[in-house]
Amino acid sequence: MTAKKTTAPTPPAAAVAQDPHWAATREKLLARTRPVLKLTICDDEAAKRAVNAARYVEQQAKLAADSSPEDEAAQAAHQAAARELADAQSALDAASIPLRFQALDRKTYKALLAAHRPTEEQAEEGYDFNLDTLAPVLIAAASLDGITEEDAQTFLDDWSKAEAEALLNTAFGVQREERMDLGKG
Repeated sequence: MTAKKTTAPTPPAAAVAQDPHWAATREKLLARTRPVLKLTICDDEAAKRAVNAARYVEQQAKLAADSSPEDEAAQAAHQAAARELADAQSALDAASIPLRFQALDRKTYKALLAAHRPTEEQAEEGYDFNLDTLAPVLIAAASLDGITEEDAQTFLDDWSKAEAEALLNTAFGVQREERMDLGKG
């Protein structure tokens, strides 16, 4: 689904006059991109264990190096452990499949929800949409990696319950991703 691009309205002259920095702030706000979440899949348990072990060794070596800054052996051990961790992480990254999902614009997201109304039974259970029909459509629409609706449905049907839920939760979660700090200033 593609959303049509709208022309941004011109800010009121009074607002710009009151705050000369508003134009720059407004440009930053208009240039923001929608949130992106990543789901990483890795079936290589040995690579996962290697990263965890290397991370532990690196943390221990860092503690020793930090507590003895003049100890050249401790510094060298930390550097070696850091290289081992980087190598293990590279191997894990090579064995992993990252899937990226971007939040849809609000109009598109609302239209998707509206197009997938709940069944009577789902509505009685408190659902606002039909998860069975919405799930593959939302996954495909939010995917930055080209997942099709057919692929999404296959993954939802064939993967374990936990993995299918992680896929769906990522596609839903990015729609609710918040990147603001309210009340701080």
